[in-house]
Amino acid sequence: MAEGLRKALILPGAGARGAYQVGVLKAIARLLPRHARNPFAVIAGTSAGAINAAVLASRASNFNVAVGEMERVWANFEAEQVYRADNWTMLKSSLHWLVALVFGGLGVRNPEFLLDNSPLRGLLERNIDFEHIQRAIDRGYLDALAVTASAYTSSRSVTFFQGAEGLQPWARVRRVGRAERIGVEHLMASAAVPFVFSPVKIGGEYYGDGAMRQRAPLSPAVHLGADRILVIGVRDERPDQEPTDDTVGEMPTLAHLAGYMLDTLFMDGLYADLERISRINAIIEQAPKESLTGPVSKLRVLETLVIVPEEDLRDVAERHVRELPRAIRLLLGGLGARNRGGQQLISYLLFESGYTRELIDMGYRDGMAMEEDLRAFLYDQPTDTLDARFDIKQDLLFEIP
Repeated sequence: MAEGLRKALILPGAGARGAYQVGVLKAIARLLPRHARNPFAVIAGTSAGAINAAVLASRASNFNVAVGEMERVWANFEAEQVYRADNWTMLKSSLHWLVALVFGGLGVRNPEFLLDNSPLRGLLERNIDFEHIQRAIDRGYLDALAVTASAYTSSRSVTFFQGAEGLQPWARVRRVGRAERIGVEHLMASAAVPFVFSPVKIGGEYYGDGAMRQRAPLSPAVHLGADRILVIGVRDERPDQEPTDDTVGEMPTLAHLAGYMLDTLFMDGLYADLERISRINAIIEQAPKESLTGPVSKLRVLETLVIVPEEDLRDVAERHVRELPRAIRLLLGGLGARNRGGQQLISYLLFESGYTRELIDMGYRDGMAMEEDLRAFLYDQPTDTLDARFDIKQDLLFEIP
């Protein structure tokens, strides 16, 4: 990479909400010269964010072209490109689960997942040239690509990274970084949402969605040498109004619980990481530099910038839910996805062009609304110390390497 601050891009898990990340990336491309190469030394992603990260890494020589290709795919999405949604497949899957429940299991023929995402594998193989990732690294367009998945047997968060010489693997409590050439299996594993999609075998172990055990989503970027980190989240941070004592609450449906689980997996770890780090940074800022000795002397100060949607994506999903295939709508309806709580699940599974295009437009608007901050981030200028939309300090981040 060129001289200057080593910038990292973090793309958390997102499901269909990953279209929002494309919109923000489109705004970033607008702020760079037309033929500029990838501005991020490190690109790290989880679940759908891992797929977006791999696309950027494979086309790192021209950032504008990379984002344009991503927009082409996301803006023309159909659910059938991600999972099988025809009536016959859904009927077989539903009957399979029903029979297994009625008879207390079917032995080796027990159902293992709700949706067949084999179409996603084909989409990735057609649209990502994994050989280009190493070429981008060799030519200095990128230092590292990192993809995180959750190992079921060893119960660890595993970050697979492909990068330049000198980058070292790491090991912490139940999270490790492993140097490995990234391929379609790593992306499929990172996006294998539990119960929804099938686990993926890499080496001798099965893996699932990377968000499940990812307690420190910013850690891969730190270990891989980043000085500045940009995070593109997929959830607005205005909580729903707390009900009063006399409010008649609704019992959570299966769809509500599933959406709640996905929302927790994809985003809560990120904010816990930021909050925990910002508190300790406040202490470090006030500590005399000469007092930082021993292991503490290795602490590094990093700048972070977080962009999240201004609008609740459940509201956007509600406007487009009828675009889903009828079989999927029936399945989600049976799980109780017609109420407000169920919209959370729909917002992650709605891989349809009307919805994804609106999210791309929203991400672009939100990115351009933060043009001043993004320019400062991209061009190594001082950044503001507090983003007014958050109650936590975000400009400083540290980790013991």
